[in-house]
Order: sequence, then C-alpha cells, then structure tokens
Amino acid sequence: MKLLTDLDAIRTLTQSRLDNRRITGASGESITFRSVMVCGGTGCTSSDSNTIIAALEQEISSHGIESQVEVVRTGCFGLCELGPVVIVYPEGIFYSRVEVKDIPALVEQHLLNGKPYDKKIYEKTRHGEEILSFEETDFYKKQVRIALRNCGTIDPEVIDEYIASDGYKALAQVLTTMSREQVIDTVKRSGLRGRGGGGFLTGLKWEFAAKQNKPQKYVICNADEGDPGAFMDRSILEGNPHSVIEAMAIAGYAIGANQGFIYVRAEYPIAVQRFTKALNQAREYGLLGDDIFGTGFTFNIDVRLGAGAFVCGEETALIHSIEGHRGMPTPKPPFPAVEGLWGMPTIINNVETLANIAQIILNGAEWYASIGTEKSKGTKVFALGGKVVNTGLVEVPMGITLREVIFEIGGGIPGGKKFKAVQTGGPSGGCLTEEHLDCTIDFDTLTSLGSMMGSGGMIIMDEDTCMVDVARFYLDFTRDESCGKCTPCRIGTKRLLEMLDKITEGKGTLEDLENLEQLSLQIKNASLCALGQTAPNPVLSTIKYFRDEYMAHITDSKCPAGVCKSLISYEIDAELCRGCSLCARKCPSDAISGKVKEPYVIDKAACIKCGVCFDVCKFKAVAIV
Repeated sequence: MKLLTDLDAIRTLTQSRLDNRRITGASGESITFRSVMVCGGTGCTSSDSNTIIAALEQEISSHGIESQVEVVRTGCFGLCELGPVVIVYPEGIFYSRVEVKDIPALVEQHLLNGKPYDKKIYEKTRHGEEILSFEETDFYKKQVRIALRNCGTIDPEVIDEYIASDGYKALAQVLTTMSREQVIDTVKRSGLRGRGGGGFLTGLKWEFAAKQNKPQKYVICNADEGDPGAFMDRSILEGNPHSVIEAMAIAGYAIGANQGFIYVRAEYPIAVQRFTKALNQAREYGLLGDDIFGTGFTFNIDVRLGAGAFVCGEETALIHSIEGHRGMPTPKPPFPAVEGLWGMPTIINNVETLANIAQIILNGAEWYASIGTEKSKGTKVFALGGKVVNTGLVEVPMGITLREVIFEIGGGIPGGKKFKAVQTGGPSGGCLTEEHLDCTIDFDTLTSLGSMMGSGGMIIMDEDTCMVDVARFYLDFTRDESCGKCTPCRIGTKRLLEMLDKITEGKGTLEDLENLEQLSLQIKNASLCALGQTAPNPVLSTIKYFRDEYMAHITDSKCPAGVCKSLISYEIDAELCRGCSLCARKCPSDAISGKVKEPYVIDKAACIKCGVCFDVCKFKAVAIV
C-alpha cells in the first residue's frame, strides 16, 4: 500500500519527465532532449499510429539517440481529422497525417538536426516564416481543458505519470482532511451538472444517496456512450483513465459506498483495456481496496461490459443490465439514488462528469463555479462532426456561442459552402439554424430552443443537407434502438418514420405533416424513458425551423437540397459536357451513353441515382434536377 509520502516521492521522481513535455520557446540544436507524443486514441490507432510508434523507436535506435528522445503513446489530442497526429516538445510542433514513410526524414531533420520536418507540419501553425506551437492555433487557444486534462500529455498506461500530474492528490485530500458532508458541499457549490444528458446537479444527487440509511450503496460510472458521433467518454477513458477511478473513489467516500462499477461498451476495446490496466495499477498501489491511505476507507471497482444498446445509457436500464437482466427502463421514482442497483442507493455519473471531480476538489468549488454561466458551470466537451473543417473533440467553457465553436474553433464550413444547421444532443437533440449561431451554449438555452446539451455531439450541416432526410435519419436510429417496453416509443417512432419515408419519397400529404407534429408531442408526453421522450426532437425542430423544406417535398414534390432520391434526377448539360466519357465509365448501371468528344446522355429509366456521375464530372456538366 502506498502512503501519502510514497506518492510525493513518485511525483518528485516523475516530474522531470513531464517537464520535458512543455512548450518552452526553445528551438534548434540547443535542445538536448525531445518528447515525441503520438496519439494512441482510437481514431489515430485505426490510422496505424502503433506502426508509426514502432518505426519511430526503430529509427531513433538506429541513430543511437535513445537517451535524447522519448516516444510516448498518449490519449487523443482532439483534432481527429488530421490523424495520425504527432507532437514534438519542447517546440510544440504539430505534425498531421503522419505516415510510416515520413519517419526517417522526421527523425533526421527534426530530432537529429533540430529543423522541423516541413512536409507534415499542420498548415494552421504556419505564420509566415514562423512555425507556431499547436496551442496557438484557433482550434486550441479558446479551449479550456478540465475533463480532457492529461489527454495528450501523459502516457495513460503509466500510473506514475498520472500521479505526477497531481493524480490521487484529491482523493488523499478528501480522505485525510474532509468529512463526507464537506465533499458533497464542495461538489454542490461548484454547480457541476451531469454531462450525460440530463444535466442534474451532481452534488445534489450525491446528497440524496448519502442520506439513505442502507447497509450497502453503489457508485456507477456510465460509460455507455451511445450517441452517434460522440466519443468524449471514450477519449477520457483512453487518455486519462485514472481520473475516473479517483473520482469514483471520492464519490464512494462521499455517499458511504464501498463498491463501484463502470458500465462500458465492449465496442470500446482500447478504452476497456486501458481502464482495466489502470484499475490493476491502482489496486497494486493500494489506491483501491482496503484501508486506502491507512484511513480505514475501502473501495473497489469492477468492470461490466455493455452490448451497445442505446437504451442502456438510461439509468434504470443500465442498472438492470448490470443485474443480469435485459436492459429496459423502469418508471421513476424511486430514483436510483434512493433505490438503485439491487435495490440499494446508487449514484450514476457519466465519464465526463467524473473527470471534473478531482479538479474541483483540488482547485475549489469557487474556481469551477467561476467558469461558465449562472446556471451552467464549468466546461463541456463537444464532438464536432459533419460539414466542418476541424472535426474532433473540443472542450470549451459553458456560455461560449455556437458561432465561436463552429467557425472559430471548428474552422467553418469546408468547400465554401453555406452553413445551414447544427444538431446538438445526438439523436435526441434538435436542429438549430443560422439565427441561433450567436446563442450561448448552456443547458437552459439549448433546451429553450428545442434542442438539448445531451452528451455533447455537435453535427454541422451545410446547404446540401436535406433537413427532412436528417429527421428521418435520426428517427430510423431511435426506432431501431427502442427497447420496445412502452407503446408510445415502440409504435410511435415506427409511425413517425413511416410518415417521414412517405414525405422523402414524394408521397406525403399536408395531413401527414400535421400528424407528425401531433404524434411527436404525444410520444414525448407518454413515453416511459428519456429515449422516447426525446426521440421526436429532431422531427419537431426541423418542422419548426425548416417547414418550407417539408412543404417543398409535399406540395412541389421537390427536395431543395437534392438529397431525396425519389425526388431528383440527373441530367447532363450538353453545352458543358466535353465528352470525356468518365461518367459513362464510372456508371455502375451503364445508364450513360455517348461518343467521345460529344455530349453524353443519361437514360433516366436505367439510372439508379447513385450520384457517381455527379461526383466524378470535372466540368460540372452533370446537374441534379
């Protein structure tokens, strides 16, 4: 078992290693040691970052400079669009889309001769002749990283590096100097609200559980991240797993629990592997188990793997799944804080919520409450996706505007296209328009506009997006993911989807539009859990803000965005066509004919509307009509 003095010794020994990973302003040959940080998140790993690490180590060894360079596999840096990402300290040079074939030149030019490898430098860091550090780019400079702290700066599989980053200091402080009531009061005063979707006050939830006089209580970390496009919880588990373990132990102390569970998707293999390894390290150090820090406090954590059902993100469904039953929700009250896992008081917090806890303890409730808005404190991690230049993870203070996130941090819409809408809150959220770009991002504002914070998915759409098709897409998802227990959700989402299918096929009526709105409201009011209660949000928000598009589909049989296949056809403009034959050669249904150097023609009866001709034509001769 490690004592407080042991952790202090580890911090002293390891701190110099972390000091090498700071931007110092030094450059060139004067630098005697460099740290090469390689993203080991799921995105970059799928782009072969492990092979890049192996190639780096081999090349460094071949030059005999192992004592002058360290190679570190980290968690995600956030800019997933540019992976595999490599950052070299102390200059903070950001290399993007690195390939194995780049490694010999990168090592020779940068690590041996002190000159950045120009070919793979991230373009946004170029400032005339100067190369800026990545922290000075638009993507990073407005971010405030609390939950994502340590992601990209430490090796998540080395517990000593977490400890050297003030890891487990908050747990020690709580166990040795604070009462349970003081811990709960600190979390309450911080204003931290749950980041999993509901936005309930975390400290208040802890207080409810603490007041229950039961022989057994539980702490559950909800890592069943089901929103399409959201991956902040996965990234935290991959890049900073000990922060979640530490927070769960603090929560256990606060409510009087000695057992915790993390419910994580089996489809997150890297996150599961790193979290499990972190658990074993914490047990080995005595940071989990009996008599932690000699205080008499006991806490253990077990892992439970989920099968990927969206509904298991709901608290009661998740509890049933851990108990070995089918993951289905039950009515509340009683709430889990009163009667949860195996009938005992249970608090459930998601990964991002827990990742804030240690920093709140160390820096104080007032510090955290000073960030954000009056009713939405702290920061929020968003997964930017869709039609935006910089896709990836960003952590920003509550109260920032949608415009700042989409256009300043996200880099705006690619290809010179016009912004059309942003969907927040995943499949349960709503779509907001250009008029909302200057609205602040916080729980209450997003809800008042017909959307929601959700877990943090933020999908950007451009002028080529059909909003009716977007609503149909999300309904298709929630219909599939309905557990089927309650009729409004099981049958209602199916009926909604059928009406949306009719409209996108040009067969919809004005009566369908009216029924869509009425049924959506009935499903929201009558469904058992949040999945059904929020499933109609994309339908209602798109009808509210893009009603003209629904009308075009119904009354004019047209899809203004040119997306719905039943309502479009392709034509070749004879004046623009150069007769290159590329469209005909690429057409999978042989629907295009003609002679070389003469205008080609599309046989509409044979055309399957795949759009390949439109995509490949270099002369913009193919049009959607």
